[in-house]
Amino acid sequence: MEGYDNKDGYEKKNRDEIFSNAVRAGKRTYFFDVKATRKDDYYLTITESKKRYDKEGNYSFEKHKVFLYKEDFDKFSEGLLEALDFIKSSNMETNEVEELFVTEEQNKRSELIEGLEAEAYSNVEFEDLSE
Repeated sequence: MEGYDNKDGYEKKNRDEIFSNAVRAGKRTYFFDVKATRKDDYYLTITESKKRYDKEGNYSFEKHKVFLYKEDFDKFSEGLLEALDFIKSSNMETNEVEELFVTEEQNKRSELIEGLEAEAYSNVEFEDLSE
């Protein structure tokens, strides 16, 4: 590949991360890195990194990368937000149903406990003990 090694005086350090943010989430770490092209256009790399162990106990990192270029930012963010909204609304509905079920179960238990407590105590009338 002719000219590949010749970077026209472009120094590699200019292509290092301009901004980097690491987010730990459970067993995964997500890296959001802003880099620049040779023409100084910014792009985003999103890297998911997971630590994996082999049979001998040695570990390595499994990485998956997504490159997101500025011409795709708007459509990508719209799609991501739409998916997140869907998940949140679906989980809210599920949580609301679960919450109603839990509340109903708690009410039944409370009524049962009150009934058992009422049966455990007998109504004792004290007669005049001054005989």
